[in-house]
Amino acid sequence: MRALLVVNPQATSTTPGGRDVLAHALASQVKLEVVETDYRGHAHALARSAAREGIDLVVAHGGDGTVNEVVNGLLSGGPGNAPALGVVPGGSANVFARALGISRDPVEATHQLLGAIEGDRRRRVGLGRADDRWFTFNAGLGWDADVVAAVADRRGKQTNALLYLRAAVTCYFRPPLGRIPLTVHLPGEEPVSVRTAFVSNTDPWSYLGNRPVRLNTGTSFDTGLGLFALRKLGLPTVFRHGRQALRADAVHRSRPLVRHDDLPTLGVSAEQPVNFQVDGDPVGLRTRVEFVSVPGALTVLV
Repeated sequence: MRALLVVNPQATSTTPGGRDVLAHALASQVKLEVVETDYRGHAHALARSAAREGIDLVVAHGGDGTVNEVVNGLLSGGPGNAPALGVVPGGSANVFARALGISRDPVEATHQLLGAIEGDRRRRVGLGRADDRWFTFNAGLGWDADVVAAVADRRGKQTNALLYLRAAVTCYFRPPLGRIPLTVHLPGEEPVSVRTAFVSNTDPWSYLGNRPVRLNTGTSFDTGLGLFALRKLGLPTVFRHGRQALRADAVHRSRPLVRHDDLPTLGVSAEQPVNFQVDGDPVGLRTRVEFVSVPGALTVLV
């Protein structure tokens, strides 16, 4: 088996020692090439080249942003014959890996990956597609995308739950682009006006430290997309759903809530450009995004 290990040396919990241990362990089972990323988009380019060259396995060692780039590179030619993906978490949240049951600890995750290679344990997972961009666990427009953009602007600071919480509070009270209304377009239904829209490809939507943040509990890698949107962002509504999202059972109910699971498609539009994020990475401003669920798009070794 030919494999490529893509390492993001800037990720929160990647270290040269950990990289070497991972590379040595993988090299005992596969014909391995190791490359460290040098710039934004490098992981995408490496994975795209690996797919074109017929590499069997690409392992992403970094955070969710690195995984997203690798996935988009692997699927740049379509989901048909893309290499399999392996993940050894190295970021702060590692949502995609944790949702698959992969350990947050890089050493334990390496053992899991080696066992999956040896036992040829593969899983086909569904992904979301937002216009021309694949996402593995979530995407959004409005408040959450403002938060992601604010955190990304603080380069040089290690990302953690406290940094996201501070950014969430700041963006709530002082929206960087103003509180621009959004319109949700669902198949066969009248458009709905909302203030923020979260699109999920699995549950949980994210993690706050060790605690899962759960918005669409009926959404998984084996179903369509989930939508969690709020018609208004008053403090009582935000507090209520924030508290519910941190509960283990996470049953969301309120009059301002628009929530769906297992959607094949949906669209979100705005009269003015708003921030847009996928898998916790800002991807610029949009006035409309079309979301599509793609079942079984990716093979993952788990």
